[in-house]
Amino acid sequence: MTQILHSKITGDKPKHLLIFHGLFGQSDNFATLAKQFAEFYTVHAIDLRNHGRSFHSDDMSFEAMTDDILNYLDHYSISECYLLGHSLGGRAVIEFSYGYPKRIEKLIVADMAPKAYPPHHQGIIKALNSVDFDKVEKRSDVEDVLKQFIPDTGTRQFLLKNVYHADNGKYAFRFNLKALTDSYNGMVGGNLTDGFFDKPALFLRGAKSDYIRDEDFALIRKHFPQAEIETIPNSGHWVHAENPKAFFEDVINFLNEN
Repeated sequence: MTQILHSKITGDKPKHLLIFHGLFGQSDNFATLAKQFAEFYTVHAIDLRNHGRSFHSDDMSFEAMTDDILNYLDHYSISECYLLGHSLGGRAVIEFSYGYPKRIEKLIVADMAPKAYPPHHQGIIKALNSVDFDKVEKRSDVEDVLKQFIPDTGTRQFLLKNVYHADNGKYAFRFNLKALTDSYNGMVGGNLTDGFFDKPALFLRGAKSDYIRDEDFALIRKHFPQAEIETIPNSGHWVHAENPKAFFEDVINFLNEN
């Protein structure tokens, strides 16, 4: 039986906007923006496999994630959509656009270029794997462990959103930490398709982020010849959270262009 990604669907407009979060995130990261977008589109805020409330799997390949998007579209009988992805979700929608361009009307990629990145989440992964839930009695116990490795409060709070009460009565992470740990190097540094998407595309980068550099523009336009590239001011990698107003306006303006 085909497993379908978990989502929260808002709105009832004719056009569908699918939104995919980043590594260690979940669909709730886009909850506020989804409500705003729902004035114009039927919005699907989706949990990637091994994240949020979606199914767990040992396979975290981009081929598998591409199949997930295709299965989701088929399940909901969506022939063509607007597709938006941030970070790892951006990488997933890039890969999908190469294989299934006819299923996408317009593509939005938030702070991710079509290239390999050096591994750079080792501290976060070590922190998460240091949490022993057999010893956790309250959520603050998890933060106490994370503090030893992650000095940034915002990053800790982002990760703590994934802590929940599991069926066994103990706390746990919603994401599949083992699968994400085992697959990490491939997700950031390998398994990239040399593809092409010749339809409207918008790449958004954070002004304070180095995920999309000026020297990446030529690479983006090689794979996405119709790409527009915009910089979101006063934002780092989490462009949608750090400047949601500018993010919303740029996406809406792009989608409303003829």
